[in-house]
Amino acid sequence: MTNAPTSPAPSTATASGNSPTYRGPFAIMTVLFFMWGFMTVFNDILIPRFKEAFTLDYFQAMLVQFAFFGAYFVGSLAYFIISAKFGDPIAKIGYKNGVVIGLLLSALGSALFWPAATIISYPLFLGALFIVGLGFAMLQIAANPYVTILGPERTASSRLNLAQAFNSVGTTTGPLIGGYLIFQYFAHTGAQGADSVKVPYLMFCIVFLILAAVFFMIHLPHVGEGRIEPGAGALKYPHVLLGVLAIFMYVGGEVSIGSSLINFLGQKNVASMSEIEAKNYVALFWGGMLIGRFMGAVELSEMKKLNKQLFLVLIPILGFLLFWVLRSWNSDQHQFDFAGGWTIVQNYLPLLALCWVMFQFGKAMAGRTLLIFGSTIVVLLAIAMLMGGKVAMWCVVGVGLFTSIGWPNIFSLALDGMGVYKSQVSSLLVMAVLGGALLPPLMGLIADITHDLKFAFIVPLIAYAYVAFYGWKGHKVGRTTQTVVAS
Repeated sequence: MTNAPTSPAPSTATASGNSPTYRGPFAIMTVLFFMWGFMTVFNDILIPRFKEAFTLDYFQAMLVQFAFFGAYFVGSLAYFIISAKFGDPIAKIGYKNGVVIGLLLSALGSALFWPAATIISYPLFLGALFIVGLGFAMLQIAANPYVTILGPERTASSRLNLAQAFNSVGTTTGPLIGGYLIFQYFAHTGAQGADSVKVPYLMFCIVFLILAAVFFMIHLPHVGEGRIEPGAGALKYPHVLLGVLAIFMYVGGEVSIGSSLINFLGQKNVASMSEIEAKNYVALFWGGMLIGRFMGAVELSEMKKLNKQLFLVLIPILGFLLFWVLRSWNSDQHQFDFAGGWTIVQNYLPLLALCWVMFQFGKAMAGRTLLIFGSTIVVLLAIAMLMGGKVAMWCVVGVGLFTSIGWPNIFSLALDGMGVYKSQVSSLLVMAVLGGALLPPLMGLIADITHDLKFAFIVPLIAYAYVAFYGWKGHKVGRTTQTVVAS
């Protein structure tokens, strides 16, 4: 690959070190990150529910992720084509309107769960998830670059890690609330269990409509580098193209693990857990992402060194204490059993300590941290594949800690210095969420062929190996030090 051409024009204000910060708008945007985290992880609950309700094999059940994340690809591809032919849509309609459109599409898809459950149609469920995915694609295209330019570009990784931490609040609470609602509270014996998803998704529809109304009425400042001219200028930059592949691999690897975790923990050679019990460890997997992203936001910020180290210790301690309390609650006896909870969560402490050590080696550099964390995941998955049992269980659950900084670090490294092409690059990166549609069914197919779900973890292992490469070398290929401006 050859180095991409750059304009000799100076950097824009938003990319400069003196650019203002927008704490109010940033706080508002974190609501979106929470919502799509909460809802995305519901797919991990739907997969075992639909697998049982419609008597599906692993490949067929993983079509849930194919429909949802395939919509990301279709929606982002459509956005990129429009951007290349007519100019960037976000620059024309504004970030706020882009968010409103995404929320309305998500509301429509959620509403379709009711007729799908009524007529007991798996294809209609997949169609509803596809529409929800289209809405989320629009939200991602608008929100991610918007967060990166709500302040200096040098701290973009920190802001995106913090925003993604609120995404992880959603992914952590999602399995607990979703598992309770779908597997217990709304679970009925009729309609092959499909009725259990009716009310939760109707609630989602109402929330999305309320959020759309709120975002339509509030004022969000228009910040950015100006209107993108027609053309596919973002494709000229090698580090962007390699970043697209990195997002593909990252999302595919993460979703593959999250989608198979309940079934994985239920295997006799791993933990022999029931679905209700396993959902708590799914929450721990996503909870690790919550801890890791808050730690990443601190590590990559411009906070004073002493304060930074203090928070890097406090965050995992508080996270662990929260997990301990949650796992100590005995719902049958309606009381806490802290001794029993400690027996469960004590094995998580070495993983938290390892995460802290790896952040020290990362030295507040997005690329270096991505390399270290991606490599750690490869080692954890290799151990899980070779060992089995409780060791395999904790290795896979622990992946959540180290996959935490993947999305925000890849995204910010690919967007760094892209100036007027930020929204177009964002559409390419969101398009790469297709990895979440293709790699889980591939993993399911390998599990069906080999009759060994543990061996199928080779798929996310390879995916994270590439993520580590992007943190090492990929994000530097064809890089320039100047911000791209309109020609």
